[in-house]
Amino acid sequence: MSIFHLAFNVRDLDEARRFYGGVLGCAEGRSTDTWVDFDFFGHQISLHLGEPFTTARTGHVGDVLVPMPHFGIILELPAWRALADRLEAARTDFVLRPQVRFEGQPGEQWTMFFCDPFGNPIEVKGFRSLDTVYAA
Repeated sequence: MSIFHLAFNVRDLDEARRFYGGVLGCAEGRSTDTWVDFDFFGHQISLHLGEPFTTARTGHVGDVLVPMPHFGIILELPAWRALADRLEAARTDFVLRPQVRFEGQPGEQWTMFFCDPFGNPIEVKGFRSLDTVYAA
């Protein structure tokens, strides 16, 4: 098994803890005064104090332009639905509200886009089976 690692900037570690730990439910790992690690659904993200990366809504998802670059996670559908419910309860301002894409086709998936409090865009995809992630 391999674990993915991504390090990026946030402006406030306490606010990042509230969002990543509180809203998303990610367990906090090690930290210092300038960074904090989280278990992002089995992968490591390291949030460092600094200016977040620049993004632009240039990615086409259906008829919606989503922020690029972005990062995210792919979950099995029950976990995706639970996270969507959690984000809706937290009154998340979605870039792309939770919805299904490619319904009834190979690669059928549920998706949602939102940004953390610093503008870092996140996509969460849901699949009935992770075996179909690369279905063409």
